[in-house]
Amino acid sequence: MYLVVTGAAGFIGSNLVRALNARGERNIIAVDNLTSGDKFRNLVDCEISDFLDKEAFIHQVRDGRFDGALDAVLHQGACSDTMQSDGRYMMENNYRYSCSLLDFCLQDQVPLIYASSAAVYGGGTVFRESRDHESPLNVYGYSKFLFDQVVRARALGGDVQVAGFRYFNVYGPREQHKARMASVAWHFFNQYQAEGKVRPFEGSGGYANGEQRRDFVSVEDVAKVNLFFLDHPELSGIFNLGTGRAQSFNDVACATVNACRVAAGKPALDLASLQAEGIIEYRAFPKELEGKYQSFTEADISALRNVGYAAPMLSVEQGVTRYVEQLRAGLVAPAAAGG
Repeated sequence: MYLVVTGAAGFIGSNLVRALNARGERNIIAVDNLTSGDKFRNLVDCEISDFLDKEAFIHQVRDGRFDGALDAVLHQGACSDTMQSDGRYMMENNYRYSCSLLDFCLQDQVPLIYASSAAVYGGGTVFRESRDHESPLNVYGYSKFLFDQVVRARALGGDVQVAGFRYFNVYGPREQHKARMASVAWHFFNQYQAEGKVRPFEGSGGYANGEQRRDFVSVEDVAKVNLFFLDHPELSGIFNLGTGRAQSFNDVACATVNACRVAAGKPALDLASLQAEGIIEYRAFPKELEGKYQSFTEADISALRNVGYAAPMLSVEQGVTRYVEQLRAGLVAPAAAGG
């Protein structure tokens, strides 16, 4: 019997494979699209049984190749580019593919744990898992929203576990391939390494410079929640997965810069000092994001807590500091090996 992780070479998927390996799981079928071949690097230190292209996998699912062979499917694969304008591709890749997996899992009695997104809430101010608070601003959010509606109509309350997680702003290791769609912590780290400064957006949506607020959640916590549900197949539903606390982009900037400074033997500085020294320098808000940008998100995680997930979530200060340490370790490793 096997576990399947779709999007396995991607950001969250590869972290899940690594977390499964840490518990001794090796019978893992990794599914992904390696058109962007550099993603393979995310799996180099992972142990898997097989790798399948995403299209080959879904064809084999439809042909019955995996009937009776799977313990669970952790479905993380999706196009997560919120600027993607090709709605036909987005709906086929995110929505229709997910529906095919749902059909299989319900028929074969296989638990399905899948990635939804906080993008379903759009520009709202209440982030609770109910239909009246859901109004996506882009076709990515709509593709996730629509699949959640199918799950609500067909899967919840049945005998098979189907659990979806509305990820908020996830950051952490193995996201380098995402380029412009990587987390703000990743971008700030690279900006600081290259230029000695970071560049949050100027104010928007009624917020001052860098004060737009998001629920930033470490991929470490995301992996832990996924594995908690894998261990509890009696739990189904759609759940927010964030920290439950909104923090500003300035908070992320300060945490990133100060983690770098402390590692270099320099003192940490407060926000006003970082601004005064030009280490935090604001850039114009992009016109292409106007009307499509969530200036505030904060997960209501009461549903997650109510089903028994009690572990604390890392704050920006804790999680970003840990992430910067990991990024720095990767940055200096080649030089150390060569010396």
